[in-house]
Amino acid sequence: LVIMAAGMGSRFGGGIKQLAPVGPNNEIIMDYSIYDAVKAGFNKVVFIIRKDIEEAFAEMIGNRISKYVNVSYVFQETDDVPEEFKGKDRTKPWGTGHAILCCKDAVKEPFAIINADDYYGQEAYKILYNYLTNMGDKKDKLDLSMAAFILKNTLSDNGSVTRGICSVDGEHNVVEIEETYNIRREADGKVMAGEDDRKEVSEDSFVSMNMWGFTPDYFRHSEEYFINFLNEFGQEMKSEFYIPTMVNHLINNGTAKVKVLDTTSKWFGVTYAEDRPDV
Repeated sequence: LVIMAAGMGSRFGGGIKQLAPVGPNNEIIMDYSIYDAVKAGFNKVVFIIRKDIEEAFAEMIGNRISKYVNVSYVFQETDDVPEEFKGKDRTKPWGTGHAILCCKDAVKEPFAIINADDYYGQEAYKILYNYLTNMGDKKDKLDLSMAAFILKNTLSDNGSVTRGICSVDGEHNVVEIEETYNIRREADGKVMAGEDDRKEVSEDSFVSMNMWGFTPDYFRHSEEYFINFLNEFGQEMKSEFYIPTMVNHLINNGTAKVKVLDTTSKWFGVTYAEDRPDV
């Protein structure tokens, strides 16, 4: 289980939102996520964090969790890029796609990916674990998977959200993931997205919540494509390399198929500080 916990938490209003207590005994969301994952069968946890939060992170969760499951750390730093792209005075992380690429030397087996501050529900871990452990050996394409949630089960009452809305074919494979911004339910009950030119989106759409099932072969392809991304967007200080960017690339060039594993679980997350009491 790879947990992405290197986010800056800008929308949380300061502090390290991944470490904010939400349970009756000060449990954080990751406590529940890891519990559900281990119960489903996962036996190793890799945390992707920033080096500067390592001490606080280990004190609040890593040391405790390591008593029950194999734990390791990977650090996502802005200068973890090829030499020719270093020294650009960049402070913003390179995005979720880069975060996963940082795991290439630490992960050698099929793996699941989650966000640190999202609660996905036990069912999602079970279906993802079952898929990862029942894949055949010989594949003509990369066999990737995604636990897909229903959009209406992932909205926040406290502001807009960004979701990867998925187009799915008749065999339950992802055709395309469209990163969709500023999604919220309006006063009339409709779910709308976009900025000035807002459009209605189906509340029953499949969406990606960054809960993926990948194999180690993914790293080689991602490493190659990240260099292409840097050549095109590396000079832009706010550009980010997202997992869906990579997944769309692999689908479009015929390298991978991505199976949709749909779950009826309701997502919980602390996108905004105001979400925390409900969570």
